[in-house]
Amino acid sequence: MGREFNLSQSFYPGKEAWYASDSRTSHYSAVFEDDGETAYFYAYDRGNEGRVLDTIHIYNVSSVVDRDRESVAEIIWTTDGLKAVLLINGSPHGAIDFAERCSYSRSEFPSAPSDWRRAAWNEELIRLFLTQ
Repeated sequence: MGREFNLSQSFYPGKEAWYASDSRTSHYSAVFEDDGETAYFYAYDRGNEGRVLDTIHIYNVSSVVDRDRESVAEIIWTTDGLKAVLLINGSPHGAIDFAERCSYSRSEFPSAPSDWRRAAWNEELIRLFLTQ
């Protein structure tokens, strides 16, 4: 299984930003949003009338020390279109596995919906994901 790069988007933490990336082989999307106070990564299903499957916390703007500097968000998909990882400035911050209905984040917040699960953050897992 390989990986597929999508375009990246520049943003400033704390200034509203929204970046969606659609899988090229499935009906899923991964969405990064900074609403000015908090940033989240969403698992979204474009089928079935469209709905958010899961939401994971990425950061609180008040905790970002270099929020006055431009950052880059990038969403990378595996070639099967079922796994996505969010990189900010080249560093992984969240991952979604649509096939397993599982999300990974550093904060493990908020709790996953009843039909989804949240797995513990694991740097090795994310490295393996990025090298596929």
